[in-house]
Amino acid sequence: MILTRSPLRLSLGGGGTDLPSYSSRHGGFLVAAAIDKYIYIALHRTFVPDLIVKYSQMERVESAAALRHPIVREALALAGLDGRYLELASMADIPAGSGLGSSSSFTTALLKALHVHQRHMVPPAELAEQACHIEIERLGERIGKQDQYVAAFGGLTCLRFHRDGQVEVTPLRVSQETLETLEDNLLLFFTGYTRKASAILADQDERTAHDAALVENLHRVKALGEESRQALEEGDLRRFATLLSAQWERKKERAGAASNAEIDAAYALACASGALGGKLIGAGGGGFLLFYTEDKARLRAALAPTALREVRFRFDFQGTRVVIE
Repeated sequence: MILTRSPLRLSLGGGGTDLPSYSSRHGGFLVAAAIDKYIYIALHRTFVPDLIVKYSQMERVESAAALRHPIVREALALAGLDGRYLELASMADIPAGSGLGSSSSFTTALLKALHVHQRHMVPPAELAEQACHIEIERLGERIGKQDQYVAAFGGLTCLRFHRDGQVEVTPLRVSQETLETLEDNLLLFFTGYTRKASAILADQDERTAHDAALVENLHRVKALGEESRQALEEGDLRRFATLLSAQWERKKERAGAASNAEIDAAYALACASGALGGKLIGAGGGGFLLFYTEDKARLRAALAPTALREVRFRFDFQGTRVVIE
């Protein structure tokens, strides 16, 4: 059996500037962190000629072309496999639609498993581009390239999206002390809401071509991403925290569906209870709230009576990898 895993991610600065409608005209930049919450893919050969795929549903088909699951279908096609005599199952530490890039983590973990099955060595950049090709080109998803690259590479990473579609990957240069303090003082809370990000991102994608205010908003978000990198590399975590909040305000300006009354109330409570800054992770409308605090006990106590559920995490520095072969 082959078992692979791919990390989920937190966008720390510049989120949204990786969408092609913006990056192809102006270039994008963001900072993101992979975390130790994973999508797992298990793959093994069977003695029956069918293809068996297990996710939230189960499919048993004669070949990959008959699959309803679009990512699995297209990944097998890309790998040149019909899927016969294979069984594939997926598992996740975090529910889909929670803003942590689970779809792209699924795709990279799946591709890694298929390449290992075929004895192919694929470097992280190629793995990320193959995942982008499946999601953006083959399936027409209105998304950017952040999630695939963070999943493939892992770590705390700066991503620069060039106008020609190339992605430049640079590790964030932080001291060990800053890294440990950041990891200790970031708290992640699940709102209880899941949603598909594509509707919010598609709206931004369509408006970018003609909405000058939206483009200006994204210019500012990109600048905030650069400022976030500088603050982190200088070890100025209080400044980084304020930049998280500034980005959350920009996100709400460009997408009214990014928040709701419950999220706003929880955010206000956190900020009144020791959070120095924070934002909703992902496109918005649900998922996870991320806060930076120097008083973890106070913030946890304040949010304990609410519907928010904390998910504790550490950073992942391995990216998409093989667990069992």
